[in-house]
Amino acid sequence: MMKAILAALAAGLMIGSFAAVHAKLPPAPPAPAKSDAEKKADADKAAAAKAKEAEVNGKAQDRAVANWKKNKGIAMGPAKAAPKAAKK
Repeated sequence: MMKAILAALAAGLMIGSFAAVHAKLPPAPPAPAKSDAEKKADADKAAAAKAKEAEVNGKAQDRAVANWKKNKGIAMGPAKAAPKAAKK
């Protein structure tokens, strides 16, 4: 009797989990249409964010180069002139 109850309960759980895994979700509601002004504002925000990210990335690259040069012992001053050839 107890085994039959456990078997029925296990079968019910398996059927329930199978049904939950294969259930279809309802479709998402359509997004509201944007006006031209809203589209332009979004494009401006995206452009500003991209410019800011490029600026931050450039600064990070400059810091990385400066750190590399400092740790490698390379001087950051103006380029030194090549030594002149010795006269014969």
